Amino acid sequence: MEEEARPSKKARGAAGSGLTAFALRLNLAFSPVSIYDALSLVAAGARGTTLDELLALLGALAEFARGVAERALADRFGSGSRAPLVAFACGLWHEKTVALKPAYRAVAVESYKAKTRAADFSKKPEKARKKINRWVSKATKDLITEVLPPRSVHSPDRPRDCQLNAIYFKGRWSMPFDQAATETARFHLLYGSTVRAPFMRNRKDHAIERHKGFKDSYLHDGSGQGSGEQPRFSMCVFLPDARDGLPELVDKMASCPNFLWDHLPKSRIETKEVRLPMFKLSFSSRINGVLEAMGMQAAFDPGESNLKDMLEGNQPLVVEHVFHKAVIEVNEDGTEAAASSACTLQLLCLCTRPPVNFVADHPFAFFVVEEVSSTIIFMGHVLDPTNSERMCHCVGGSSTVTS
Repeated sequence: MEEEARPSKKARGAAGSGLTAFALRLNLAFSPVSIYDALSLVAAGARGTTLDELLALLGALAEFARGVAERALADRFGSGSRAPLVAFACGLWHEKTVALKPAYRAVAVESYKAKTRAADFSKKPEKARKKINRWVSKATKDLITEVLPPRSVHSPDRPRDCQLNAIYFKGRWSMPFDQAATETARFHLLYGSTVRAPFMRNRKDHAIERHKGFKDSYLHDGSGQGSGEQPRFSMCVFLPDARDGLPELVDKMASCPNFLWDHLPKSRIETKEVRLPMFKLSFSSRINGVLEAMGMQAAFDPGESNLKDMLEGNQPLVVEHVFHKAVIEVNEDGTEAAASSACTLQLLCLCTRPPVNFVADHPFAFFVVEEVSSTIIFMGHVLDPTNSERMCHCVGGSSTVTS
């Protein structure tokens, strides 16, 4: 099973920037479009508090995610040698013994362009998992070969649904970096040490703007070249002035919902030198904890989840796992990236209560009762189960204990 991403202390208020939802411990790359689109498909089958929490989390980004997916499917991102390649796919696998509601299937197919398929999760979970991962691998041009880790859908005789998407992007810079100019130099890490990394370099004028404590740069793709149109995609790099200034900058981003759009460079300026490290990042995690910290709680709770608009017969479902994987590579020619999000849902038995752990690993009280007459035969408490004998002596109104 994937190690679960840990939410930061600011996760609940992080919907505006996304970055503060994860602690600053390791390199991070994720796709808000992929995550929000996957959760939007869950929301389409939700009611009550479950729906309210999902909509609060999604906000306006749910519409944005659908718009990106629809434009990608319609191939409206331009053409030409430097035009970006964008591909989006959405899939819904359901337990073959349980039918989807026609209305929910219609929403999945018409609004999300989802392909719906039946799978034998209850009897052949590993076969279903591998088939889903092959679908993701094909949709991401093999950048992501596995989004569902081993045993992630394994639970005999417990039917499941799996809703997921995959997005692939490849864009080329409008002003590519010269490979011959790439050189190795020191990169200063957050806590003082350094590493050697390959840096792309050029001296062309770039869109750069200075702000208090940081500056940012706009690197456009080549989609608008020759047509006079605005480029459709850009990489925006926010660079703090201080070498250890990223945590403070991320806090600023989280405090202002429109921070990104309010601080983008407005025009190109004369540039002495631009140096940017080449990098390739991969992020893979179960993100249940992050989503719960941001307000999505009822959908994970077997006693509270209300996802009755998905399956025939109003059968109860609960979101079991949300997995996310993203890969991004930046080099002299441009950017190639892919992401996939998968929500696994488990069918609950109508006749059973949600499972509860009972681990008596700390002091407890006990009673032995005769249930017909409601008579207590024995009672007591256990403070230390390894010590079997205790004797209490009352002396002068006080008590002493001996073994």
